[in-house]
Amino acid sequence: MQSQHIIRNIIVETPSKPGNFAKVATAIGMAEGDIGDITTLKSGALTTIRDITITCKSKTQLDQVISNIESIDNGVKIHAVTDDVLKAHEGGKIAMKSRLDVRSLRDLQRIYTPGVASVCMEILHNPEKANYFTSIGSSVAIVTDGTAILGLGNIGPVAGMPVMEGKAVLLDQFVGLSGIPILLNTSDPDEIVETVKHIHKGFGAILLEDIGSPHCFEIEERLKAELSIPVMHDDQHGTAVVALAAILSACKATNLDIKHAKIGQIGLGAAGLAICRMLMAYGVEEVYGLDRQEAAQERLTNYGGKTSESLEAIMEKCDIIVATTGVSGLIKAEMVREGQIILALSNPNPEILPSDAIAAGAAFAADGRSVNNVIGFPGIFKGALDAGAKEITYPMLIAASLAIVKHTKPGELIPNPLDPTLHHLVARAVEEAANKEMTK
Repeated sequence: MQSQHIIRNIIVETPSKPGNFAKVATAIGMAEGDIGDITTLKSGALTTIRDITITCKSKTQLDQVISNIESIDNGVKIHAVTDDVLKAHEGGKIAMKSRLDVRSLRDLQRIYTPGVASVCMEILHNPEKANYFTSIGSSVAIVTDGTAILGLGNIGPVAGMPVMEGKAVLLDQFVGLSGIPILLNTSDPDEIVETVKHIHKGFGAILLEDIGSPHCFEIEERLKAELSIPVMHDDQHGTAVVALAAILSACKATNLDIKHAKIGQIGLGAAGLAICRMLMAYGVEEVYGLDRQEAAQERLTNYGGKTSESLEAIMEKCDIIVATTGVSGLIKAEMVREGQIILALSNPNPEILPSDAIAAGAAFAADGRSVNNVIGFPGIFKGALDAGAKEITYPMLIAASLAIVKHTKPGELIPNPLDPTLHHLVARAVEEAANKEMTK
């Protein structure tokens, strides 16, 4: 299980003279705290009050940050240390709300009884109209058993609910879909598959989330085979879409032909195996994988990939390295070859810090904070639903990656995930790819 990062907001008052805030920033940096957003709450003639977001790796580090700021003295004061993350989650982040107001008897008759009966009969005689006259066509079930929540591991579905709510918020804000969390009190593949089969009629698509390896592979494959709506395990394919986009952007910047490059994938869990499969689907000729579990390596070879005998060997022979092991510091600086592209995607602590990889000679390096599946999954589901697709295929996923690359600015690895245009471009690309497949 990986360490949990701590985010706090520190309200700091400083004298309104040049250099005083720099002292605060230095005090934070000396404790290796990471400064995020800075909001000026008051700018007066004598003092300035700021709200500073700080990320720390431990409670001890946070205490050191606070101690460093307090030791500045000279009129610098801490007014409060708040946990805005917990505050943001109070009462939950989502709620089901009506799109219509009921203010009169006429309104009641239209949206409920007796008027609703005619809509029910319309759907009875034309089932496909349920996507038009109900919310089914814009609803996504976010299904989890809580066995692989972020970097926290098997903490159960209820503890993982804040993540599911977060997914729902992103689907709503970026592409206007309704995400409904479904928490399952079982990790048995048979029970999960049967449960989803029994409830799927109320949804346009199924997003499998934070379901651990290896049972996530069986669950997704069976549901894709047995349901006639899109099913996608985001930790696999959402991550793989963004990873492919990042690799393509890095190859473009370094004039490397990805299809003829040797790519090494370290860690063959849900994300790692999916990245290998995505690369092979794109046309990469040599994909090598490495994992401590022999069964994981066998899964890769069954899909047509190759394995490597050691970490040192994969670092030596591959032009592009992707790591999803969850092991902080696994890749040593001396292993990095000049000109390599390295994506150390484990969160919150990567296999090698991007700055260390660049210093050791890497042409490009990034960690999981920038290569995040939020860039892909909203648009993928929106595009699939808009097209009326029955499944999410590799041509659709590759189209999503290419749309991301097209929207990436020169010198950057991926676009800003908060850019609303990005998600609509991904959705359009996925829809077009789906329509092309359905008209073959």
